[in-house]
Amino acid sequence: MDKINIALLGCGRIGQMHAKNIALHKMTNLACVYDVNSEFANKVSYDLKVPAINNDQEIFSNPDINAILVSSPTNTHIEFIEKSVAANKPVLCEKPIDLNIKLVNECANRLKGNTVPIQLGFNRRFDPGHQAAKQSLLDGEIGDLHQCIITSRDPGLPSWEYLKDSGGQFRDMTIHDFDLARFMLDEEPVRVFAISNALINPKIKSELNDSDTLMIIMETQSGKQCHINNSRSASYGYDQRVELFGSKGMTISDNRKPHEVRKFNVDFVDKQEPLLNFFIERYQEAYMHELTSFAEMIINKTKPTVDFEDGRKALVLAETAYKSIQSGKMENIDN
Repeated sequence: MDKINIALLGCGRIGQMHAKNIALHKMTNLACVYDVNSEFANKVSYDLKVPAINNDQEIFSNPDINAILVSSPTNTHIEFIEKSVAANKPVLCEKPIDLNIKLVNECANRLKGNTVPIQLGFNRRFDPGHQAAKQSLLDGEIGDLHQCIITSRDPGLPSWEYLKDSGGQFRDMTIHDFDLARFMLDEEPVRVFAISNALINPKIKSELNDSDTLMIIMETQSGKQCHINNSRSASYGYDQRVELFGSKGMTISDNRKPHEVRKFNVDFVDKQEPLLNFFIERYQEAYMHELTSFAEMIINKTKPTVDFEDGRKALVLAETAYKSIQSGKMENIDN
């Protein structure tokens, strides 16, 4: 095939970004878009000059559509994954698979024996800096890995409406970091300890029983340690860093800025540009590399580098973190 015809399901904020990426990518073609909110779908249709489909079943039954990208609300992910598999169309689905681990496990059981590729949208694995850090570890530059430290802080609180439906900070925000931890450690965590609070807006705790600030400690069977810290509001921008510390040294995948100019004068020293302030800007390259990986997987008939089981295991870690919050203890992970 010259280009992979991809149908986009879900045309909200992140869906609009995916639509542009698919349209721009040299290996893919945006075949059509769908959203239950026709206003969203029509906007993408108008902007990118592609058809907006009114019934999702038309997409799954269309033989000219080679693959599906799902960026619809989380509670539709399982449905669209299973419809994609039934239609024999490879699918790239945004995280998480679902907010309910029971539903995810039931879906996993229904998908047993499936050979249709399912890629999960853990885009941070594809960030050039994070991948270079992992490669440094694989090349032996820092020796044996002892500690992985992941800092992920948003530039500001999302809307109250978003928070109410997010499923909780561990399932919504930290899910990326749980997956990134597994990617960097290259070994499954076996124990989790977590603390959390609402230090930015106390109502998040009192009214939603949720958090905006948290820390997590994880340990693998061999003793590797991982520390994750999250905040929903960093006054200085979108703070995204990964540090790998080993027996021979350390490697850091650092924050991104618009450019690397540094200024010095009588009033200040080492003045730099502020951090990129939005996840789409910070991880734009990662999203494109994620799409490349999806396209190459389809063309080469290989397995996805991050799959359904990776999505399920990240949610298991989130559920174990909640268990630790309730008990106040280090909790063993039940896969």
